[in-house]
Amino acid sequence: MTKRFRFALCAALLAGISTIAQAQETPLTRLTVDSIYGSRYFASERFGPVRWLGDGSSYTTLESADSGAGREIVRYDTETGQRIVFVSASELTPTRDSVPLTIRSYVWSDELERVLIFNNSQRVWRQNTRGDYWVLDRASGLLQKLGGPRAPESSLMFAKFSPDGDRVAYVRQNDLYVEDLRTARTTRLTADGSRTIINGTFDWVYEEEFGLRDGWRWSPDGKRIAFWQLDAEGVRDFNLIDDTDSLYSQINPVQYPKAGETNSAVRVGVVSAEGGGVTWFAMPGDSRNYYIARMEWAANSDQVVMQRLNRLQNTLDLLIGDVATGHVHTVLTERDSTWVETVDDFTWLDDGAFFLWASEEDGWNHAYRVSRDGRTRTLLTPGDYDVLSIIGVDDDEEWLYFIASPDNPMRRYLYRTPLAGRRQLERLSQVDLDGTHSYNAAPNLEWAFHTYHAFGQPPVTDLVRLPGHEVERVVVENATLSERIAALDRGPAEFFSVDIGEGISLNGWMMKPPNFDSTRQYPLLFYVYGGPGSQTVRDSWGGRTYLWHLLLTQQDVIVASIDNRGTGARGRDFRKIVYGQLGVVETHDQAAAARVITERPYVDSDRVGIWGWSYGGFMSLNTLFQHGDVYSTAVAVAPVTHWKFYDTIYTERYNGLPQDNADGYDKGSPLSYTDQMSGNLLVVHGGGDDNVHYQNTEALVNSLVAANKQFRMMEYPNRTHGIVGGGATLHLRTMLTAYILEHLGEDGQRDVSLVP
Repeated sequence: MTKRFRFALCAALLAGISTIAQAQETPLTRLTVDSIYGSRYFASERFGPVRWLGDGSSYTTLESADSGAGREIVRYDTETGQRIVFVSASELTPTRDSVPLTIRSYVWSDELERVLIFNNSQRVWRQNTRGDYWVLDRASGLLQKLGGPRAPESSLMFAKFSPDGDRVAYVRQNDLYVEDLRTARTTRLTADGSRTIINGTFDWVYEEEFGLRDGWRWSPDGKRIAFWQLDAEGVRDFNLIDDTDSLYSQINPVQYPKAGETNSAVRVGVVSAEGGGVTWFAMPGDSRNYYIARMEWAANSDQVVMQRLNRLQNTLDLLIGDVATGHVHTVLTERDSTWVETVDDFTWLDDGAFFLWASEEDGWNHAYRVSRDGRTRTLLTPGDYDVLSIIGVDDDEEWLYFIASPDNPMRRYLYRTPLAGRRQLERLSQVDLDGTHSYNAAPNLEWAFHTYHAFGQPPVTDLVRLPGHEVERVVVENATLSERIAALDRGPAEFFSVDIGEGISLNGWMMKPPNFDSTRQYPLLFYVYGGPGSQTVRDSWGGRTYLWHLLLTQQDVIVASIDNRGTGARGRDFRKIVYGQLGVVETHDQAAAARVITERPYVDSDRVGIWGWSYGGFMSLNTLFQHGDVYSTAVAVAPVTHWKFYDTIYTERYNGLPQDNADGYDKGSPLSYTDQMSGNLLVVHGGGDDNVHYQNTEALVNSLVAANKQFRMMEYPNRTHGIVGGGATLHLRTMLTAYILEHLGEDGQRDVSLVP
C-alpha cells in the first residue's frame, strides 16, 4: 500500500465520509469513526427505568407521551401486557409551566399514592446524584418541589420516602433533612455539614472505590435514620488547574487521599426522624485507619449491621450495633493474606434469623447461609466456580437465584440452588444461548426482565416467567441495530485459550479482518485492561468499543484481547497472585501470550501494538517499555504511571502501604522502565482528570525526556477520566485510529501526513 493511497484511505475514514443520510436507505457495510462516535446510527433502543410494583404482578416504565411533549409513567400488567397511562405528562407539568418535568429517575411510595421524581441533575464525580426532587400526590394531583424556598437549585441528594410514604428525607449540602409531605414542615437532622463534615453522603475516595454515594437509611418503622458521617479534615487537597474557562487560571481542589496518606475519619450514627441527638456506634481503633464499607438496618429497627475493613483491607468484621446504647459486637470475621472483598449481596433471611453471605474461604467466591450470631454457616454453592452476583431469594425462601458460569468464565448464566443447602444446582438460562444473561427480577422471583447479548450481538430484552424461563414477550428487540450490525463487513471472531507455560492458560478473543486470508500477514493490536477482578474477554455485546475494533479490522488489522492473571471469575488464587506487585505478573502474562500468538503464520510479528485506558493505559506502557521485542506500538489513555499517585482505598487494597512496600510499587511502575523504551508511543490524558490525575502523565513525560525517548502526546484541557465533552470523544477516537493505522499500516512506516 503506497503512502498516497494510505493517506487517501485515512482521510476518508477519519473525516467520517459515511453518507449517514443515505445509509438510512442503504445500510453501511464499512465503518467510519464518525458513524460510530459522531451519529446515533448505531444507537440501542431505550427501555425503562422499570419499577416492579407489589409482588411483581405489574410494573411501570417511562415512555414518550402521546402528545409528544416529555415522557409519562406507564403501567403494564405483567402477565397480560395490558397498558395504561399511570401518570400523564400533564400531571408532571408544574404550575405556571408549559412543559412536563424531564425525568431522570423516579420511585414509588409503598402504596403507590405518591411518586418521587428526580430531575435537573448535576454530576458529582462519576454520576449525576445531585438535583431537584418533586413529589406528585396521585389523589390530589398536587405536584410539589422539595427542599423549600431556601434550597438552591439542584442541591438535593438521595431523597427517599419514609416507609409510610408521608415523609421524604434527603441530603442537602452535607446535612440530612426530613420533609413532611402533609404539612410541608422541614426538620433538619444534622447541623454540622460542611466541606469537611460530610453527613449522609461520601467523599471522593469512598464513592469511587466502595461505590458508596447514598449514605443514609430509613429504619423499617420510619422512626429513625442511620447514616454515615465522614470527617475529611486533614485529607489533603489535590488541585486541578482550569486554564480555559476564564482569562486567569482557576484552582479546583479535590480532597483526595493518595496511597499512604491521611484518610477521612468515619463513623455511623442514628438520629430520630423528628430530630434530636445522634447515637454514634462505638468502635475501637483509629477511625482514619479503618473503613465502614457497608451499612444497613439489621432486619429490625433496633439494630444496624455494618461491614468494617481495616486499612490494609485484609480483615473484614461484620458488626451489629445497638441503637439504644451504641454498643457494637462482632458477628463474624473474614481474613486473607491479601485482601478481602466487601459483601454486596448481604440479605436477611427468616425474619433476621439468618443472612446471606459471600466468602472465598474455599478458594472460590461462594454464597453461604449464616445464622444471625455467626456460629452456623452453610455453603450453598459448592464447586470450582465463582458466584458473580445474587439476583434474589424467592418469596418462600426456598431458592437462591444467582449469576455464575461454572464451565466458562467468559459467559454469564442464571442459576438457582436450594437455601436448605441440598447442593442442587439448576441452570435456568437457555442452554442453547451462550453469551451473557442478566436479569431484573420481580420481588417474588416469579418474573424477570431478561437481557441477552453476545460478542458482536446487540442486547435483546424479554419478559420471562421463572423458574421455567418461558418468554412472555419481547420488550426490546433492537431489530434496527441488529440489522445494521449484520450488514457490516465482518471477519471471523473467535474465543481461545493460550498456554503461556508453567501450567498457566489465559483466555482471549480475536477479531480478524473481512475476507481474512490465512496466507497473508496482518498487523495485530491488543486491547488490554487487566486490573484486579476485571475482564475484557467476555462473550458480550461490546457496544461502541466493539464497533471501533471492527473498524480497525476493516482496515486489515487483527484485534485481540487477553485476560491476564489477576482478572476475574477464575477463583481466588488466579485473582490474588498480583497482590503487592500490581503490574508485574500482568505485564509478564500479556507479553507471554503475545509471543505465543505472534507465532501464528498470519500475524506480522514486526507490527504488534497494544492499547488501553486507565489500568489498561498503565499496562500498555509497561508492556511496551519492558517487552519492546514483542510490541512496536502502544497507546496509553489516562494511564496510572506509579501507584503512589493513586488513592488509598484502591491502591492499598492490592499493593499494601507504600511505606511498607516501596519495592513492589516501583517494580510495577512504568516509570522504572522508561530507559528501555523502543517503538512508538502515544499518551493521552484529560487535564481535569479527578481520578487518575494528569500528574501521572506529567511524571511520565519527565522520565521519558530524561531518557531522551521520543513519543507523542495529547492533553484534553479540563476533561475528566472519560475524556468527554466539547467534541472530545470523536476527536480522540479519530486520533487513535490515525495513530494506529499510521504505525501498524501495511508498510509499517511512519507517515506524518496522517496525523490530524
